[in-house]
Amino acid sequence: MIKRKLLGQHFLNSNSIAQSIVSEAKITKNDVVFELGTGLGILTPLLCTKAKKVISVDADQTLIRKAKTNFSNFDNLVLKHGDGFKEKDTFSIFVSNLPYSRSKDAIEWLAQSIFSHGVIMVQKEFAEKLLAKSSKNRKAVSIIANYAFDIENIFKVSKNNFSPPPKVDSVILKIIKKNDVKKDLIQTINKIFSYRRKTVKNILKQFGKETVLDKRVDDLSGDEIINLANQILEK
Repeated sequence: MIKRKLLGQHFLNSNSIAQSIVSEAKITKNDVVFELGTGLGILTPLLCTKAKKVISVDADQTLIRKAKTNFSNFDNLVLKHGDGFKEKDTFSIFVSNLPYSRSKDAIEWLAQSIFSHGVIMVQKEFAEKLLAKSSKNRKAVSIIANYAFDIENIFKVSKNNFSPPPKVDSVILKIIKKNDVKKDLIQTINKIFSYRRKTVKNILKQFGKETVLDKRVDDLSGDEIINLANQILEK
């Protein structure tokens, strides 16, 4: 359990919330579901009963071994030990109680992945970043997420529904893919935010480009930041 806490992972222990997550995922018998974080397997069998195939990945080999024993009756389940963000599997739906420490990585990976939609559970503070209306509260990941997905806040999950309980509550989000985002665009958006206190004019200078625009990053809309990143990437 200590190892999992270091990973920022807390195990969901509420069957009713697990059922709600699977219900929100709208899985059909044509869908391949990618589950990041098998954990104790509270979601895995529920996903298997709905989907054509479930690919479940966990970084903890012990948990994968237990899952192989507990869910040996599901012939549509593929269990893998390793880093889910390095997998190249094809899937249509993504479901995960994301480890807090990997939430940003997950959003960037999903932005580059081809799939229909997903249901993710994230730390409440991270959900607020993704859904931030104020430009002052936005981060690079907010811009990436809102360009890549339509994001819907489904409901809040109290910290008491986890073992061990985290220090904060979580939020379940539904994400629907709308744009595939290339790695170089993600890297450029992150770079722009490292200069967020500079004017657009000065940011473009860093990349050998010119503009008369004197606004700062916080004065730009999400679409304008995407356009700025694309402008930087133009040869």
